[in-house]
Amino acid sequence: MRISELFYSVQGEGELTGVPSVFVRTSGCNLRCRWCDTKYASWDPQGEEKGLSEILDYVYAQSTKHVVLTGGEPMMAKGISELAQALKDRNQHVTIETAATVLPDGIACDLASLSPKLSNSTPLDGEIEAGWIEKHEARRLQPEVIGAWMANYDYQLKFVVATQTDLEEIEALLGELKKAPLAYKVLLMPEGVTTEVLRERDALLVEHCKQRGYRYCRRLHVDLFGNTPGT
Repeated sequence: MRISELFYSVQGEGELTGVPSVFVRTSGCNLRCRWCDTKYASWDPQGEEKGLSEILDYVYAQSTKHVVLTGGEPMMAKGISELAQALKDRNQHVTIETAATVLPDGIACDLASLSPKLSNSTPLDGEIEAGWIEKHEARRLQPEVIGAWMANYDYQLKFVVATQTDLEEIEALLGELKKAPLAYKVLLMPEGVTTEVLRERDALLVEHCKQRGYRYCRRLHVDLFGNTPGT
């Protein structure tokens, strides 16, 4: 399996914010989000091939039972199902951070951290090689795939938000799902890679959360470490 990063830190986003966790970041992605903060695992996939035993040895050496499979898009990684099952067999809590464009197909998972991509993620002309804008647009939202994850796993729906338009898109998407998510399972996270930008967007998100019963989702790792790999 091609691994971009393997590190031990605290979860920076979502329901488990602050929980010490091992992060297994796979390399490779089927999207090209313009604001992606891990382009070394998506736009320009980098990493090393690591065997299952090597990954498991690192995980078990840490003082936690929480493991996060992330990317890139971890559901594209060769051997991801075998890794997830091996972790569950050792009583690890497995979070899978995915854009929900790939069906789960029964993968072992305790928390599906679903991050559907809004139109604010689409690259602009001149930012990406030819053909990727069309590919990204065609793939970024898959309501049926989102529904499959929600129907079979504990989940959180995490959205990256910068503007009021983004909030309107979220409401439209939620309306397309066959089963409405629980309000507290919808997390709104400000877009940005600096504390200053994140704080500028707080008021918009907090007010919408108050109105709808959603959760505000901070980016703790940015506050603690900055936009730094391996954190």
